[in-house]
This record gives sequence, structure tokens and C-alpha cells, in this order.
Amino acid sequence: MSTYRAFEVTGPQDFTLVERELVPPSPRQVRVRVEACGVCHTDAFSIGGATAGRPVVPGHEVVGVIDAVGEGVTAWRVGERVGIGFLGGHCGECDRCRRGDFVNCSDQPQTGGQVEGGYAEYAYARTSGLVRVPEGMSAVEAAPLLCAGLTVYNALRASGAPAGSLVAVQGIGGLGHLALQYASRLGHEVVAIARGTDKAAQAADLGADHYVDSTDGDPGKALRALGGAAAIIATAAHGGSMSALVKGLAPHGVLAVVGAAADPIQVSTTELIFGARTITGVLTGSAIENEDNLAFSARRGVRPMVEVMPLDQAPEAFAHMMSGKARFRVVLEVK
Repeated sequence: MSTYRAFEVTGPQDFTLVERELVPPSPRQVRVRVEACGVCHTDAFSIGGATAGRPVVPGHEVVGVIDAVGEGVTAWRVGERVGIGFLGGHCGECDRCRRGDFVNCSDQPQTGGQVEGGYAEYAYARTSGLVRVPEGMSAVEAAPLLCAGLTVYNALRASGAPAGSLVAVQGIGGLGHLALQYASRLGHEVVAIARGTDKAAQAADLGADHYVDSTDGDPGKALRALGGAAAIIATAAHGGSMSALVKGLAPHGVLAVVGAAADPIQVSTTELIFGARTITGVLTGSAIENEDNLAFSARRGVRPMVEVMPLDQAPEAFAHMMSGKARFRVVLEVK
């Protein structure tokens, strides 16, 4: 093979399937033959920025097999199954890296935007961004865990919520359906919060002990009636709905925001001060944290609910994801 297929994207409606030259990886990079790539809502930000100058190859939930290694690569081998997440590999030299804060590295490319992603048959990545995929976990299952899974897994860990404490998950979608599973497997008493009651049975199947219909009264008061949440994982991309939850936090409780919303979160200062409550944002995680996440998911049976589509249908897959009708993640399978 001297070429490979990839989708160049210049806007939400402008997907072009092109042939790219297959070249060797650069020093300290690997080339990965893609098996699957998740279609994530964050892809919309990369695609939206494409019109600023150059087309992009989206996709940052990439799973495949290393088929070539660049100069200086010693810890990775041809034939190894790996994942590539949103953060494309820290530099190891900037101030943030030197302090061990790899997520906030100042010289780290974003996969599927600043560097080419997984809507393609091949992808290239820095070795510092690679994630080992456990044996027995399929590429289709692993792909959504590399971004959606890692984000909520790290949000739960960063919240500091003690085992057995009340943890709420707002929104039962691409992020929320995984957050319910993680919270349950980590030993929490789990509350699902969603609009209406149509997802109540499914939430229980995913690990929820309680269900709160946010259209039927004040969800913050409902959480207080349960004793107050040690942590709330806010996944629904709506700042207004997050605002109502702060009062439902127990003292020292944490509202961990993982759903990017256009509108602001509004909160009373007294709700924060009296009870020493915290609102924090969580941005995915490092490559080694992602390995921990996949290993935990494999051992404890955390599984994404996916709709699988072939690479040729990437435009339709992206449109389906953006419609909000997907249940709950869309994955491109590359053959």
C-alpha cells in the first residue's frame, strides 16, 4: 500500500474522501493502522475551526495497531494495539510537564484538529500520547472510552468523593451513560438526573440507585432530600441546568463540569461559601491515566453503548451524532 483513505473536512457539511500518501512516521512517532474511531461531540469544535484556513481529519477516539515506528522509538513495537485520545502527546519539556501536569502541556497537539485524527485508515501520533488497549477489549468498545470514558472517570476520581457516598450524574447521554457505570463500579450510591422519566429504567440498568426527573420540581432540592451529593458529574451541555444543582451538594461537595455549554453557570455566593462547595472543570486526562481507565473498564465491565457505522459513512455518522439521536456513542469501524 502506498496510499490510504482519509476524510478531509472543511465544515459540518463538507466531507471529502481523499487518498493520502502513506509515509514513514517522524522521529518519536508511530504510524497506526486504524481499526475504529469514535465520533465525539468535540469533533464539532475541530470541524468548526477548519474553515479558518485548512481542512482537518477529525477523530480523537482512535484505536488501531502500530504498523511502523519512527527513529528513537524503543518502548513501542509493531503489532501492538494502541489508542490515541484527544491529547496527542505531551512534550515533556515545558513548565507544566516538568511539574507533572501533562494534561496542561503547552506544546501538546489536539488529535483530530491540530494534527490529523482517526476518520482515516491510518493515523500518526507521538509516543507520549499512546494508550495500551487491554486484551479482550474490542476496538469498537475501547474507542469511546478514550475520551468520553476517561473524562467522566477522571471527574469522579478528582472529585474526592468517598466510597459509598452519594454521587449524582446529570444527563444520560454519551458521557452520562458511562458516568453512571463508573460511579456504580467505584462503590458510590448513584443518582441519575435527566429530563422526563423515559430513561429511568435504563438508568437503573446502568447502575443508578435513584432517579430524579429534573422537569418535576427542583433537582437540587431532590438531592438534598437524599442527604446531599458528595459529587455531581454534570454532563448535559446546558449551564442553566447545572446552576440548579449546586444547592444539592453536601458540604465540601464538588460540581464537576464535563459538558461544554454555551450559556454560563450562575450560582449564589452563599451556596458556595456556606458548605465550602466547589465548581470545577475537568479536561480528559493523560495517556497513562487513560491506560488506567481502560484497565479498570475491562476488569469491572464498563461498556459504552454504541452505534457502529463504516468509515465511508463518516459524514452521516457525524450528522447522526450532532442530531442528538444516537444511543449513545457513534463509532466508525475501519476495514
